[in-house]
Amino acid sequence: MKEDYKMKNYIKLSILSLSLVGLASCDMDAPSISALDESSVFATYSLAESEVMSIHVSFGETNSYRGRFLPYYGVNTDVEWGNAPSFADRVSDKQSLWNYATLPGNGQMNTTNNAYAKFYEGIERANLAIKGIRQYGNIENNANMRHLLGEALTLRAVIYNDLIKAWGDVPARFEPNNSDNMYLPRTNRDVIYKQLLADLEEAEGYCYWANENAITKTTERVSKDFVKGLRARLALYAGGYGLRGDGYRLSKDADLAPSKMYEIARKECEEVIAHGSSKLGAFKENFTKLCQDNVTAGGESLWEIPFSAGRGRVLYTWGLKHNAKDQYTQQAQGGVNRAVSTLYYDYDPEDIRRDITVVPYEWSKDQNAGKSYATLSGLNKMCFGKLRYEWMNRIVTSTNDDGVNWQYMRLADVYLMAAEAENELGNTSAAWTYMKPVLDRALPAAKVLALQAKYTASQQAFREGIYDQRALEFAGEALRKADLVRWGNIDAKMAEAKAKLTRLANRTGEYAGLPDKVYINNSEDANAIQVYGLNMGEDDPAVINELDGWENKNWFGSADKPTLTEDIIDGLYVNTPSTNCLWPIWQTFIDTSNNMLNNDGNYGQLSD
Repeated sequence: MKEDYKMKNYIKLSILSLSLVGLASCDMDAPSISALDESSVFATYSLAESEVMSIHVSFGETNSYRGRFLPYYGVNTDVEWGNAPSFADRVSDKQSLWNYATLPGNGQMNTTNNAYAKFYEGIERANLAIKGIRQYGNIENNANMRHLLGEALTLRAVIYNDLIKAWGDVPARFEPNNSDNMYLPRTNRDVIYKQLLADLEEAEGYCYWANENAITKTTERVSKDFVKGLRARLALYAGGYGLRGDGYRLSKDADLAPSKMYEIARKECEEVIAHGSSKLGAFKENFTKLCQDNVTAGGESLWEIPFSAGRGRVLYTWGLKHNAKDQYTQQAQGGVNRAVSTLYYDYDPEDIRRDITVVPYEWSKDQNAGKSYATLSGLNKMCFGKLRYEWMNRIVTSTNDDGVNWQYMRLADVYLMAAEAENELGNTSAAWTYMKPVLDRALPAAKVLALQAKYTASQQAFREGIYDQRALEFAGEALRKADLVRWGNIDAKMAEAKAKLTRLANRTGEYAGLPDKVYINNSEDANAIQVYGLNMGEDDPAVINELDGWENKNWFGSADKPTLTEDIIDGLYVNTPSTNCLWPIWQTFIDTSNNMLNNDGNYGQLSD
């Protein structure tokens, strides 16, 4: 189903888009005039749909979301870091993208076909579709055409949201390119946020709920569920902290006051939950469905960036590491980004999310009869396990790409945003009703009750609970950095992460008494892997004597060769995160901006 759908809608480029969209950076040349009659294209549903679907093409191009934004934006945080962080290697192109020390000439990013340009390419496609459908789509009398307009407005909001997360104040263009808007300066993000919030409010009046219509039977198409969830997310970002020209602070725009933004977030999230067209399932089920290309709407996944089989580096970047072509994949990849070593120990041992999210093993380079086996990775190289080649229904043969979609939002996020909004509006008891379903599927009932008592003791206690549960729920999904930035606690949380890593390395404090060795059964069967020695008390000699043939490893290394070194810990960040949380606009775009753009001061950001 998925591949047929993508072949029809995503792989092909429409004639109109090809003629009108060139290099869509903020300094692009004026578009060529289309030989196609726009009135014919946007008055015909199938042709207009093709134009809207062409927006997705910009997500999948080599250096866009696929190979640059998704691998690099979401690290480093207090739960996620790039593979092998190193203070000694802090100025390398990859390390500096993670460690809050990014320069405009970064070799991974400073190209004309980079994500920054591709985002504007997608925006241009969206602008063309929005203008064309408004003018020729007869939306007053055609519900499917109205949905297309809502979808285009939403996809544009997705792209602008990610532009702001990564670059802060960026040039804003809400009309197709012309001679008057060819070169633009940065726009205050408050202006952009208000436009996006208005756009999404309009879009939710146009879009169908999940499974309400044939269009929204797949998570690869925008539904009202996602539009509302995205509007809630943008409201939380708009009302939160960010790096401005005069420092790291909240917006001064009264229209974006935190209380107003929490009201929007509460309304949107509670309406999604109450409508019930999307439903929480088992935690593991969400990720197995994702790996199995199950794009049926109505479950936990609200919207996914679609990738065809030969595009997308989702498992390559965030999946479990495979060191050889083996029984599960013909791609020796995965594990580019890893779990911060302390994350495993942040979970309650009975939390089912732990062993799905954090994995202490990889698949071996050596093979037995062509089959790899599980082998211990290392305390400093624990993988994320939410995305696994082992869960796929097909064998990946591409060198770099796996074709698994990027899950942009799931329903658990809506529940936790609703909980956060209710608490910040002074309704802690109501907030718990939205957190509880997320915890009910993760922990035994008695432990959920204990957390209820802890979190509902005060507004601040619940706020701390939100900080913790969003980390445990979404680790490995690249949401954490933006959360920490908007909460205003990124410096404190990152400093805490370094302190925890140091205590873990020394096995002091909460980590005192952890066993020296970890054991694994070396199974070739993904469903039969067993690990012993990670938890407190798992050093019973009687048990260890029964682990005949199991691989074992000194988890903490030795005194002269520790696993968690100071170099690794100090490599988590090298500059103050709050004042270095944005990427600069890459030099190639500065140089061709007609002197409109710069990175002066705080990354070129504007002040009110």
